Amino acid sequence: MITSSFLPSERYVCRIGLLERLALHTPYPAIAARIGDIVRRLPRGNTTVIVDRTGAHAAYDLLVDEGLSPIGLTISGGDSIHWDGRYVSVPKMRLLTGLLSICYRDEEKEFGDFPLSALSDRRTRGIFMAWRAISSRRQADCTWTVLARILSWAMNRGLLTANPCEKGERLYRGSRADKVWTADDEALFIGRTPQHLHLPLLLALWTGQPQGDLFRLPWSAYDGTHVRLHHSKTGARVAIPVGGPLKSALDETPKRSTLILTSSDNKPWTEDGFRSLWRKACATAGLVGLTFHDLGGTAVIRLALAGCTEAEIAAITGYSLRDVAAILDVHYLHRDPALAESAIRKLERRTRE
Repeated sequence: MITSSFLPSERYVCRIGLLERLALHTPYPAIAARIGDIVRRLPRGNTTVIVDRTGAHAAYDLLVDEGLSPIGLTISGGDSIHWDGRYVSVPKMRLLTGLLSICYRDEEKEFGDFPLSALSDRRTRGIFMAWRAISSRRQADCTWTVLARILSWAMNRGLLTANPCEKGERLYRGSRADKVWTADDEALFIGRTPQHLHLPLLLALWTGQPQGDLFRLPWSAYDGTHVRLHHSKTGARVAIPVGGPLKSALDETPKRSTLILTSSDNKPWTEDGFRSLWRKACATAGLVGLTFHDLGGTAVIRLALAGCTEAEIAAITGYSLRDVAAILDVHYLHRDPALAESAIRKLERRTRE
């Protein structure tokens, strides 16, 4: 059971109200009666009862009958926390984060009137970091960064004396450096997945454009030789010559919509719907750890391995020269053995001359 503090200086602090271990094989009705007795002696409205519903609901149902409105927690697989009313599904690997999510679920609504004077209190940083732990690592980093920038803006204008979110370390350390689609991966996907998913694959591989830009691409952007579009991330207007495999796929695709890429029922893709279907398609093809997003980086490295200069790659993808250099240098090329082979062959030819 979790009891929120009423102390003004600890308004956002959650305290463990009681830890008690009942005898093994204690009947559920006795457990429910004991918990009900304890809760009724605690501050009304400030105590949260959490019940493990994994595998059995009897204890939860009895506590509901006691009028306690418990939160039912189910330990599951996966990596995401899901709420459904008074029920929450928490992955085993994120159990502590799930408990924090329960503790701070109602407090999130109250941060709107969090006093500015409290931002200078050293404990505030800990409160914000505990609140951040509720989200996925990527979402937590994004939320923390935005809040830090807002507070930094206010501090620079003399509205605050401290920024508790300054220099917050990143939680997400993942890298897609080695996530590149090989020719074999492409062949497996084409051979084992539905036809309407092949064109998105080819468009991404032969243009290097982000998913959102491809989803918005109309047929009017394709004139038979080039695909012309506006790169949403850089603002660049790009005219991309269409390679043979992509041209064949485009010319063979019936124009049943104003958009080039549509679902099997000829409707525009939604991001969630496409992501789910793409994940299932990759699983069907036996491809593990690859995403649609990785196709953009794969396009860059394929162009580089084909001998394209950074300027040529930028002209096709719409990235700036600096971005292209960063992608090649940091994320991909230093891991690719084909470039090392090419470099040694060039050195051998130079040595023989």
